[in-house]
Amino acid sequence: MENSEGVKIESTVVTEEPLISALDIALFVVIITVAYFWYFKRDKQSSSSEKKPYTIQPSSLSSIEQTSNSSFIKKLKSTGRSLVVFYGSQTGTAEEFAGRIAKEGARYKMKGMVADPEECDMADLVEMKEIQKSLAIFCIATYGEGDPTDNAMDFYEWLQNGDADLEGLNYAVFGLGNKTYEHYNEIAIYIDQRLEELGATRVHEIGLGDDDANIEDDFVSWKEKLWESVCSHYGIEETGEESNIRQYKLVDCSEVLPERIFSGGISRLKSYENQRFPFDVKNPYLSKIAVNRELHKSGDRSCMHIEFDIDGSKMRYDTGDHVAVYPKNSSELVDKIGELLNADLDAVFSLLNTDEESSKKHPFPCPCTYRTALTYYLDITSNPRTHIMKELIEYASDPKDQEKLKLMASSTPEGKKEFHEWILRDNRNIVHILEDLPSVKPDLDHLCELLPRLQCRYYSISSSPKVYPKSIHITAVLVNYTTPTNRVNKGVATNLLAQLIPTNDELPQPTIPIYIRRSQFRLPPKSQTPIIMIGPGTGLAPFRGFIQERDYARKEGREIGEMVLYFGCRKKDEDFIYENELQEYVANGTLTKLHLAFSRDQPEKKYVTHLLEQDADELWNIIGEKSGHLYVCGDARSMAKDVHSIIVKVVMEKGQMTNSQALSYVKKMEQQKRYSADVWS
Repeated sequence: MENSEGVKIESTVVTEEPLISALDIALFVVIITVAYFWYFKRDKQSSSSEKKPYTIQPSSLSSIEQTSNSSFIKKLKSTGRSLVVFYGSQTGTAEEFAGRIAKEGARYKMKGMVADPEECDMADLVEMKEIQKSLAIFCIATYGEGDPTDNAMDFYEWLQNGDADLEGLNYAVFGLGNKTYEHYNEIAIYIDQRLEELGATRVHEIGLGDDDANIEDDFVSWKEKLWESVCSHYGIEETGEESNIRQYKLVDCSEVLPERIFSGGISRLKSYENQRFPFDVKNPYLSKIAVNRELHKSGDRSCMHIEFDIDGSKMRYDTGDHVAVYPKNSSELVDKIGELLNADLDAVFSLLNTDEESSKKHPFPCPCTYRTALTYYLDITSNPRTHIMKELIEYASDPKDQEKLKLMASSTPEGKKEFHEWILRDNRNIVHILEDLPSVKPDLDHLCELLPRLQCRYYSISSSPKVYPKSIHITAVLVNYTTPTNRVNKGVATNLLAQLIPTNDELPQPTIPIYIRRSQFRLPPKSQTPIIMIGPGTGLAPFRGFIQERDYARKEGREIGEMVLYFGCRKKDEDFIYENELQEYVANGTLTKLHLAFSRDQPEKKYVTHLLEQDADELWNIIGEKSGHLYVCGDARSMAKDVHSIIVKVVMEKGQMTNSQALSYVKKMEQQKRYSADVWS
């Protein structure tokens, strides 16, 4: 009927007026214009939504070059390499180990390259079989409570969700973990097993490094056996050639313009002068120190309450998150290296990768002065690893110093014993080594190549964004201790923070680079859920934020659940931090119960674990009968383990379960995020 009417109308129009009127033309133009803009705007939005929210790339790279750079297979083929070593690293150790393996590959006629899985298309692993005698090695750290490192997250998820056919891929895995944590080397173990499930061939058994003991020894022992397995698998022999080949070459940059020289920025020139959101590990925010006050009332120890100003930064955090602080080395230690090596610390230089195909052109931001490198980019306070001992041998002019270095660099029982006693037990850093072996005078540029990167330090945030949206609070103990050689070692970050005291005058306020790292340490979604918090010492930090958030909810008129806090310190009159705040929360009803243990206020030691053992009924009432949440923050080595054992015992006794049933119950609590730990070793 519509068609017949249409034909009839059209026929009538033809007899009375022109086929297309001016109005028709106008409407047609409007419709076409709207359709055009709608189509192309939608296309543009669709295209932009597919882009990553923020990545830092060298400005000279085109999109085509970036795509090609993600293909490690193309690089292997084009450069005649057969070995690729991937690293999942949070602190730089796994990356360092990966570099050492790739370097040693030359001794076995396997030219190697190091690769960051975050920068690679890991689906290319299926093509490894196309390269003759190829091998993929994974140096993978487990971070936090059984999580992948940031740069290995995508690869981990690809393995979990994908079903690629990896037949023909030869691989080996070395894990970096810490036995004080429950999920010891969990990510490395998963990757090792998952690669086999997908058809890959394990060339050598997985190695598990324990950072709580001697991870260097674990790595060296595994690496030696790895090469034995590689030789057997591929039918090759070691060439016997030493691998002391420089990875980077020195470039004189004395003629470089001052504005092109790095002065402490992490990845972008003048990044602190020209701040750009968003802020992350490669682009930290230069925050003013708003508050820096002492929390201890007396005694010879110091605990600082510090507030970072984030007003105007667009940074957001959640209660329970961590803040990363970028420290710098003391000028005293930096100057000492210059004196010991008779070097000009203000000379401008660059280290350029001798491997032109490597995506990592420099070991740290270059060009810069030696002073900048030693102050901001290099770790000069930790214990050097054995490969550094090996590299220093050629610089020793005294035969005795030479022999000592050779011994410590060896994998013999005597060598391991000497390294453990002289380096680890006596807690020597590179400055101490140069002082105690006076004939060792390495080239400063080579030393800069050898030393690991200075890493940021992480602190639990001790505030709630609901109460303090424009600032981040931390609670930090000043680290100072005397070594067996009667030297005073100082914590890099806390000693720097101790000097950053804000003033009340018009002078510029002290600043420090920071960024926020997300955490899984979270309050229950419902404010009515009861919680137990166990945090002796600075373990109280995140719970201060928890309490603030619940107090905020209570003041808004919302119902809040029970909050029970277990806190302990040495002496009530000395190091009871935030005492007045906690007592006020008890008085207003936000904090239901506050259990306190002062270990040295009576003849017998009293810790929070003793209180927990006495409070089995209360613990079970909350975690068992009321399905509440339990949180632990503090020392992983002893306190957190003891708490876990006590909770299992409480579940057994009060829940009338067997040991295995209680363990399963607690495990389920962890899986449901009802038992959470934020601990450190």
